[in-house]
Amino acid sequence: MSPTLIKTKKRAAGALFAVALNQVQIHQTRPVGSAIASDSFSNDRRLWLHDSSALLRPIFRYLEIDSAHWPDLETTATSSHVKNHVGSFLRVLAEENDESSTKLEEQELALSKAVEAMESNISTSREYYERKKEKHHVYAHEWREKFLGNESMAETKKHLKQTEEKDCKSPHPEQAPAASTCEVEEKTFEEAKMIGNRRKVAVLYELLSACLADTPGDDNNSKRSLEGYDARHRSALRLLTTWFDIKWIKMEAIEVLISCSAMAVLKQGDGKENENASDDSWEKWKRGGLIGAAAITGGTLMAITGGLAAPAIASGVGALAPTLGTVVPVIGAGGFAAVASAAGSVAGSVAVAASFGAAGAGLSGAKMARRTGSVDEFEFKAIGENHNQGRLAVEIMVAGFVFEEADFVRPWEGENDNMERYALQWESKHLIAVSTAIQDWLTSRIAMEMMKQGAMMTVLSSLLTALALPAALLTLTDIIDSKWSIAVDRSDKAGKLLAEVLVNGLQGNRPVTLVGFSLGARVIFKCLENLAESGHVGIVERVVLLGAPVAIKDEKWEAVRKVVSGRLINAYSTNDWTLGVAFRASLLSQGLAGIEPVDVPGIENVDVTEVIEGHSSYLWGTREILDRLDLDAYYPVFKVTHTKSPDTA
Repeated sequence: MSPTLIKTKKRAAGALFAVALNQVQIHQTRPVGSAIASDSFSNDRRLWLHDSSALLRPIFRYLEIDSAHWPDLETTATSSHVKNHVGSFLRVLAEENDESSTKLEEQELALSKAVEAMESNISTSREYYERKKEKHHVYAHEWREKFLGNESMAETKKHLKQTEEKDCKSPHPEQAPAASTCEVEEKTFEEAKMIGNRRKVAVLYELLSACLADTPGDDNNSKRSLEGYDARHRSALRLLTTWFDIKWIKMEAIEVLISCSAMAVLKQGDGKENENASDDSWEKWKRGGLIGAAAITGGTLMAITGGLAAPAIASGVGALAPTLGTVVPVIGAGGFAAVASAAGSVAGSVAVAASFGAAGAGLSGAKMARRTGSVDEFEFKAIGENHNQGRLAVEIMVAGFVFEEADFVRPWEGENDNMERYALQWESKHLIAVSTAIQDWLTSRIAMEMMKQGAMMTVLSSLLTALALPAALLTLTDIIDSKWSIAVDRSDKAGKLLAEVLVNGLQGNRPVTLVGFSLGARVIFKCLENLAESGHVGIVERVVLLGAPVAIKDEKWEAVRKVVSGRLINAYSTNDWTLGVAFRASLLSQGLAGIEPVDVPGIENVDVTEVIEGHSSYLWGTREILDRLDLDAYYPVFKVTHTKSPDTA
């Protein structure tokens, strides 16, 4: 175990983590910033701090905190005096070391340099980001010109502008939760300024090591139900980085450092190269301390990265060998590179092979070999350049309004994040059919004439007030109703399949972020419903639903919220009349998430009407929405832009 923190600071770190973990659970069902007194949760087994959840006490055990102090730390974590407790724990962490300070400071410095080097390695250059952004602009301009004119005519925009002040943006403003569509200042603590960055890195490293370690318990009550990296732990670490006032990418660098180092430990686990070093030598600490979590967790870390085959992980370690060789000198670049050439022998271990799950096939091998139920197509496509690079988080993106197979991937390209990313291609035949039918409907003579008259902007208000739609419009909707019904049915079944994939761990035991638009958002919602029904928590960290054709009433929004440890965002456009007409039965009787806020505590409602001019806009507007949501932030954010790009002018 890394000796970078002395006993008192380990206790403060553990206590701080306990407070963060409890706050994350509170924020699932209450507005950010609220608190609950300790007697509200005292013996509730649903509490994440409860011993039965095995989320906190293994952390205490790893940090070697005296078990006699555990109950007091748990009680403190559930206290309503959050600010006072966090401040006091931060002050303890800021105190100078009073024993072996020179050695500890040297160790903190070495770890900090290691993390800085890894952060530099995984950071996206400005030039690369701008190239990707420009490529996306070309795609957005092309498709916007091709499709949007049918949904958003100049006369319609003029009509909307004239009625904007008269009509509230939200169809049911009285139901909207507290505003979450403006920028929210991140909550930091003054005491955090007293702590140097080196100490903050050391604390986060220790806590992540504790989250990943398979620490044996004293009894079955402390046994974890989910092996690997729990999404609830990652959300708590995300909140801690906010309190520390440091960027999330530094935490990601710590994740990659530990993940890649694990492979080196598995390869060089016998430590022969250090047999001449003394037990307390600096060289041994650099090997055994800096990557202590990897040495302790062994096969557990292999399970965490189980979405990758061993040779693939080795390839990633080989690519990072120069950097890793610098930050872990005693192993060196040659030692890390050797992992790649010896991948077969590493994977040959029975324990390691078993921890990979489905023979290490991962999501990239999750193409359906046979028809399941009535779903004919269900396949993951790798996106971006973060594969086989030791990433400890996965992002799955699901498009639901497409005109060709490339549309399953193109909306997600060029996004600037550090997760291992996949696009789900599903039921393309039916999705293309319904999207094309809607497009044909939009270009019909009657629909075009209605749009020119500005009549389409009254469609949603007609639906919401139960007024009859024009007979001509109802006749046209018959063209798409049957195809839409089939697509909705397939999305529900695809959602169940996605839940099965996650439960079976094909993504590795790593936290998952789910993002989807149109029927893809419905796939995700149904996936979450299935996870809630089967009681699988700790898998999904964040969710973004864009233009979701999901009813508000009679759907299990509260249950779905509780299986997402972090932010659950409902992005809606109040002028998405295409979605309103296609899903008009639910809109009229139950409300529709894609065009109005969901009045469920803990759900972050974001009005994206400014970005989305029509339902097809999600094909090219999703990236801008995700950029403005700043998903790396713990607290709700939707950045306001005061200038329009040429494509949206």
